[in-house]
Amino acid sequence: MTVQLKRGQVLSVLSMTPMIDVVFLLLIFFLVASRLSQEDTELDVPLPSAANAMPMTEEPQELVVNIDQQGSLFVNRRQLDAEEFETMLRQSIANNPLGQSVMIRADRRVPLQSPVDVMDICLKCGAAYSLSIADKES
Repeated sequence: MTVQLKRGQVLSVLSMTPMIDVVFLLLIFFLVASRLSQEDTELDVPLPSAANAMPMTEEPQELVVNIDQQGSLFVNRRQLDAEEFETMLRQSIANNPLGQSVMIRADRRVPLQSPVDVMDICLKCGAAYSLSIADKES
């Protein structure tokens, strides 16, 4: 007894209908979701006022301290000594309610004590700091 198998033809055209359905469903979802987020901000609500309110900034302002080869401090391209930097940092912390962060960029040839002194000032004033080691791109 012999069994004969029929060879089927391979479909050369794929049906695009399911993919179009998915695209339309995604489109409808994003349209509805965007309208809901707009409605939350359009509601007219009388907001309370406070006598001692502090303005909120969206993100804390980062203070960048550059230390050159001789150990001199530069903030906003202005040279400062340790006392001036501490005064500037305290004012910056008072003006920024979300907290002040300090990025310390030191020359590779600077003695280690200079960045450590800046870190000590940051800790004394209550600012968060990060020490970055930058190198030249090749």
